[in-house]
Formats: sequence, C-alpha cells, structure tokens
Amino acid sequence: MSAKKPNPPSSLDAYYEPSKAFSKAARIPNKAAYKKLYNESISKPKEFWAKQAKELVWRKKWSKVLDWKAPFAQWFVGGKINICENCVDRHALSGRKNKVAIHWEGEPGDQRSITYDQLHKLVCRFANVLETQGVKKNDCVMIYMPMVPEAAVAMLACARIGAVHTVVFGGFASESIVDRLEDSGAKFIITADGGWRRGKIVPLKPVIDHALEKITDVKKVITLQRCGNPVEMLEGRDLWWHDVMATASTKHEAAALDSEHPLFVLYTSGSTGKPKGILHTTAGYLLGTYTTCKYVFDMRDEDIYWCTADIGWITGHSYIVYGPMAMGATQVMYEGAPNFPDFGRFWRMIEHFGVTIFYTAPTAIRAFMKAGEELPAASDLTSLRLLGSVGEPINPEAWTWYHKHIGGGRCPIVDTWWQTETGSIMITPLPGATSCRPGTATWPFFGVDAAILDDAGQECKAGEDGRLVIRKPWPAMARTIFGDKQRYRKTYWSDYEGIYTAGDGARRDKDGNFWIIGRLDDVLNVSGHRLGTAEIESALVAHPAVAEAAAVGRPHDLKGQAVAVFVTLKAGFEESDALHDELIRHVGEFIGAIAKPDDLYFAAGLPKTRSGKIMRRLLKELVCQGTISGNITTLEDISVLEALQAKVVAID
Repeated sequence: MSAKKPNPPSSLDAYYEPSKAFSKAARIPNKAAYKKLYNESISKPKEFWAKQAKELVWRKKWSKVLDWKAPFAQWFVGGKINICENCVDRHALSGRKNKVAIHWEGEPGDQRSITYDQLHKLVCRFANVLETQGVKKNDCVMIYMPMVPEAAVAMLACARIGAVHTVVFGGFASESIVDRLEDSGAKFIITADGGWRRGKIVPLKPVIDHALEKITDVKKVITLQRCGNPVEMLEGRDLWWHDVMATASTKHEAAALDSEHPLFVLYTSGSTGKPKGILHTTAGYLLGTYTTCKYVFDMRDEDIYWCTADIGWITGHSYIVYGPMAMGATQVMYEGAPNFPDFGRFWRMIEHFGVTIFYTAPTAIRAFMKAGEELPAASDLTSLRLLGSVGEPINPEAWTWYHKHIGGGRCPIVDTWWQTETGSIMITPLPGATSCRPGTATWPFFGVDAAILDDAGQECKAGEDGRLVIRKPWPAMARTIFGDKQRYRKTYWSDYEGIYTAGDGARRDKDGNFWIIGRLDDVLNVSGHRLGTAEIESALVAHPAVAEAAAVGRPHDLKGQAVAVFVTLKAGFEESDALHDELIRHVGEFIGAIAKPDDLYFAAGLPKTRSGKIMRRLLKELVCQGTISGNITTLEDISVLEALQAKVVAID
C-alpha cells in the first residue's frame, strides 16, 4: 500500500452540519445517539438485530438470531416470514390502504398513481397467474422489463409464492439473457414489448425471442403491452399480461417461507466469463433494507421518496421495491432518460410530485452540472428535505453543487457506500447526526464492523490507503454465488480469514471518516504508488472547466502503469493545447506529481450504460490496444465510443 497522501484542498475541507430543526426531528439526532446504538450493534449484534426484527411481520418467530460458519451466514434461523406480506399486505390491510404506493411517470408523460390497496390486488392477481402457469416455490423466474409498476408487481408476486426472481436490466442484449438463463435455470420469463428511452422504443420481447433461439426449454413468456411495437407471439409459450390478468382473482394468501428462503439472484454487471449470480435470501435482506430506509433516509409516512435507479440493479431491488415498501412509503418511479426532453425533467418531476427525498447517482449529478444550474433553478425544489448519492464515490465538487443547486443549501446529503453483495447500505451519513465532509461516505451503519487493512492484515493508520473489509456478518449480506460456493469463498473471503473483502480501496481521515478510493481493480500502480482512479477523476472535476472525467491505466515500460484520462468540458470552455497542459498540471497540484496524466483526451461524451455508469473497461481497451473488442451492447450511445476511437487513434 502507498504512503500517506495529502487530504483534498482546504476549500473542500469544510464540514456541513444538518440544521438544528432537522436534527431535532430525526430518529438519530446527534453523534452521541449514533455512537450509543452503533456500539450496541457491534458489541451485542444478536440482541440489536432481534430488537429491530420485531418491527417486521412474522408468521413464526425465529429460534436463533444468527448461525455463523464463515463465510456462510443464516439469520433468524427457524423463523417464517413473507417479504411481500411485509411490503404490501400490512399496509393495504391497515390505515395505509388508500395511501399512494407508486406515483409513476412514463417517458412520454403518461402518469399513474397506485395505492397500496390497488398494489395488493395487482400482486395477488399476478401471483395467481404465476401459479396457474405452473410456477412453483423455488422455481426461478426471469424479469426483463422497463421501469413500469408491473416490474415491481412481478417481483413482489414471485416473493409472495416463494419463486426466486432474477431481474435483468432492460439494456442487456440477447447474449446476456442466454448466459443468465443458463446459469439460473429460469423456465419462466416476464417481459414487455418494449420501453421508452429518449423518445424511442427500446424493444424487449424481440431480444427475448432471439435468446430463446438458443435456450429452448423456457415454458412460458408473459409479455406486458407497453409501447405497442409489433412482436411475435409463439402459441403455447407466449402470453399477454393483460389476457392472463383479466380473469385472475384478487385474493391470494402469501406463503409462509423460511427466513433463509432464496429471494433473488442478481447478476453483477461487467463480469467476464461465467456470470456471477449473487444470491440473497429473505428475512435478513428485508431487515437490512428496512432499517436503512428507516435510519439513513429518516423515512416518514408523509415523505414522497424518489430513487432514480433501475430495478435491474441492486439499488432498484433494495431502495425501490423492498426497503421503501416495507416502510409503507409513497415513491416516484420514472421510466425514461433523465435528459428527455432535456435535463430539466427530474426537477420538473420533483416539483410536480412534491418529492421530499431524492436518491440518485454521482454520474447523473455530474451530467446535471454540465447542463447548467439554470434548469434546476427553473423548478421549485423546496419540497426536498434530504438528498442521497449511490453507485460510486461522489467527488467533492459534485457534492457541493448538489447541495447548493438541488438542496438549496439546506438538505443533508447521505453519500452511501454499499454493493450488490452487501444487499443494503453499509457506510453512510445519518442525516440528523453526521457532520458531512464532501466526498466521504463518513461512518459505518449499525452492525457494520468496517475497517481498512493493509496486505498483511494490519489496520491502516489515518491517511493510509488499504483494502476495505467488513469483519462481522450483517443481516442483508449475500449468502453465496448461485451454484458456486467455492467461487464465493475465493472471491470475497480468501484475502483475510473470516473477513469479507469488498474489493474497494479506501482510507480514513483523522476524524475517522471513510473515503472510498474506488475498486481495487481500478487502482493504478504507478512507479510503485497506488492511485485510485476515483481520486484522479475528482481532481480533474475540481477544475472549473471540467464537467466529467474518466481515468484508466495503460502499460508503461518504466512506471508499470501510465495514467490516461478522458475529459468532458463544461459549456463555454473549448479544447486547446493550453487547457490540455493546464489540466495535467492541475492533477499534479491536486494529488501530487506522480498522479499527473501521461495522456489526456478531450471527449464530447463518455461511453455509458443506460443506467449512467461510465464503461471504463472500454476506455482501457481503447488506450491499451487502440480498438474495442469487448461487449458494447449495453452502451447508451455507440457513437460516443466511435468518436473517441477515432480521436485516440489519430493522436497516437
């Protein structure tokens, strides 16, 4: 590991305190209250989680809180529970019956509001449909849909009957479908004719049809008619959603399932070779998502909550479907792109629906920054009381822009670190208790024994880089990699005995805040010094001309690795040799001379998936070999990559 590095510049050292009014009303009102509960959760985890679990609806109480034989955990052993009952029935059959569960907006502008009573009827009907079509407990059902309420209905209906769902992001191509069908063994598919994205129909059913030319043992495909684009329907296999729902009963009793009953398999994005299916089970996962919604978002009955993720990712599972619905929240769901017809879409929706909690990704925030502050200023955002960030480290400049221009300088920001494998938020501010320093995820959540270790397994000192690890089991943790326990053990538990390795580099500052550097496979080794790509990108975005940046490594004969960066400029700035050299110097001044980029390319845009994630893997291929050979089917705009490829080749 590298030696100590300087903290970010003093202009970014400021702490942002929650308002006294926010803290007074918050569930965790100050640091002392956090420390008391946190210490209890670490010293007496079984007692702590048992107390939290009593807030859920159980069919049968557990006999043992935790059975831990590293790396495999079982939580609430012997308990019986149903996650759908906790997310839907207990609200629909109570005082929240007529409360809106989902305010939905399609990209073309169509809207629906669904109450918990209506959601309950929809889920019961579709649960009956699944059983009528032969889906049984433990069967795997693939869901490949746009961001429509029926996607959540399908997930909840699977959970209701004990079927295991595997949701595939609607941007994946047929080969990805084939891989996931082969690995999961799913014999039932729920899809749609298509979805809307930037004013165009993204076909989905045709992608499934193409995949099923190779996988021939799928029994049923149920298709929602969303866009009206022409699709082929194979007699005996293909069914329309509206046809099967028309006669289905609205009465259905949720199954009493074992606390460790498998809930879903979610395949990690960007993996090579055999897909890596992360398996989550029922009770512990539900408790993790429920308690984080309760404390991290300080979620209240009157809140209007909006997480902008897609349900195809873990954020959509945990913080659209299961966590908020377990809390009985009213939430906003949106189908399309954040910049259609322009980058003011989100802000107009916040004003329209009166959103109070807004949870989005740093990539989106940087895109909003590039679009300018005029667009959010044109909408009334005063309903907002809390902001959140998820998906990757947020650079301090994006944090402060978000705080000022979206939160009006009054909204706490919960910058959350977690993973598909962790199931729920692990390191995060608590909005009423935490003094937030831009760019840091701050403190571990309750029950999370987080540490930063060096290669020898010793805990790193303040300012030293190391490996982020979790030393104790937590309820929402993944149980295994589907069908491959040895791979699970080797991937996550082999670096240190009995300790989970997150795969991220991190450091703690003198105040104990956790700074996430980025993936360890995104950490460059330059002349023996470890440099996180995230901090190089943050340095570049700190320059007033830069809207967004991506850093990758390429082989170098002397240094081992050289730093190559791609930079998108803000409106009003033009590419020039002088600016090129200035940005390279700026990185050196911000981090140190060792971090100065060897190559800097100006880019009109960066290659991103439809969920907004920068595909650094493709940029690395480009600088290392001059061409792209990897899978590009999930790219939002292929022309961006073509333009970059021409530029890199031309320069080299």
